[in-house]
Amino acid sequence: MDKRRRGIYILPNLFTTAALFAGFYAIVQAMNDRFEYAAVAIFVAMVLDGLDGRIARLTHTQSEFGAEYDSLSDMVSFGAAPALVMYEWALQDLGKFGWIAAFIYCAGAALRLARFNTNIDVVDKRYFQGLPSPAAAALVAGMVWVGIDNGFAGDELRWYAAVLTIFAGVSMVSNVLFWSGKSINLRKSVPFIVLIALVLAFALISSYPPGILFGLFLAYAASGYVVAALRWRKRKLHRQEQPAAPTCYEGSESPAAPVEGDSTDPGSKP
Repeated sequence: MDKRRRGIYILPNLFTTAALFAGFYAIVQAMNDRFEYAAVAIFVAMVLDGLDGRIARLTHTQSEFGAEYDSLSDMVSFGAAPALVMYEWALQDLGKFGWIAAFIYCAGAALRLARFNTNIDVVDKRYFQGLPSPAAAALVAGMVWVGIDNGFAGDELRWYAAVLTIFAGVSMVSNVLFWSGKSINLRKSVPFIVLIALVLAFALISSYPPGILFGLFLAYAASGYVVAALRWRKRKLHRQEQPAAPTCYEGSESPAAPVEGDSTDPGSKP
């Protein structure tokens, strides 16, 4: 029984290690100018990162070690790896501005993970505060993958790459809320139409993985700002519709100034 229990705890950490290896593999491939392999490796790391937490919860093997190990793995796979891949592919032609843009993304990922670990018990589980680091990494890797698949060189898209990299880095440390998807209960029965929608989604992604995945994560990154703008507009309209507080009652007269000698204060002059 003791051996079996140790094996269960090893299981989620194996997925975390695999995600870490995928991030490291992406860095190595970027150094060898094989950017398409590097971009795909980041997406693989994202899938593995989503599995380790779910496996730990399903097998009841959550631990402080696993949480810390997962954060360190995320920093490599979704912080350092995307920044280096994008820098090697497009940003290095921009000089200082290029590596500053890459550093903004890398620092944003580190701050995002640190804030997530400290606020994990106080935030609303339905939403992420700031863009999740895997989604930000998917934005960066998706652009690299789409650009290569359509025959673009990195220097041709360097300014677009810089803007997207900075946008992803800033979004990770913003206070914008993004839907987490944790409210979905995988153990709950669903209508048959949901299964059909999942099949169609897989078919759509398989038809053109680079473009569809990049488009999905770009829409997800924009969704937080769209919802925030709609909430701000709703609050603004609500404040405008509230009636102003009346200064005096209708039909009432303002009180007259007191006349000397009429005061009820015993200490006043007669």
